[in-house]
Amino acid sequence: MSNKDLGEITENVENEVENLKNTKMKVFGITVTPTSIMGALALAGTLLGTLYGAFESYKAFQEMSEKLNAMDIEAVEERNIAIERKLNDAIDYTRDIKNGLRDDILRIEKQVDRTEDLVRETEDNVRASIQRAEERFENKRDALQNDYNAKASDLRDRSDQAIEDLEARLNKKIQRALDNPLAN
Repeated sequence: MSNKDLGEITENVENEVENLKNTKMKVFGITVTPTSIMGALALAGTLLGTLYGAFESYKAFQEMSEKLNAMDIEAVEERNIAIERKLNDAIDYTRDIKNGLRDDILRIEKQVDRTEDLVRETEDNVRASIQRAEERFENKRDALQNDYNAKASDLRDRSDQAIEDLEARLNKKIQRALDNPLAN
């Protein structure tokens, strides 16, 4: 079993959760939190997805312009429709990624809040248990002290009575001896 106090352990856990929530880091001279990093990653994913879609469109356009002389207009229109469909799919996919990241961040924040509440509740329960234990120990100590005092008083009273009885017998024998010195 560890020598650490349970209250110290719970305080350390609570401090670590608070520190995680309020952690600030410097990146390229800018102070950021884990939440702002996740937001930046979501934004970067959105931008990269859009750029990828634009790049694919541009690449397709270049291919199409090279083959335009050999193709007919209907084929070009079909190709444009397919490209638009892919671009819309890429935009939808990027939007889904962004929404998924936002939902993940919200879920993590809720979990952190639940953890903080659980830590606080546990800490309150531990403190209440410690308080009850201290009260029981104090009551037991008082009861033991009262028992000790009662037994000491009873022992003192019996000892005093025994001494008085012994003195009385001794005085009686001495008096008999004094009253009749020839009897012994």
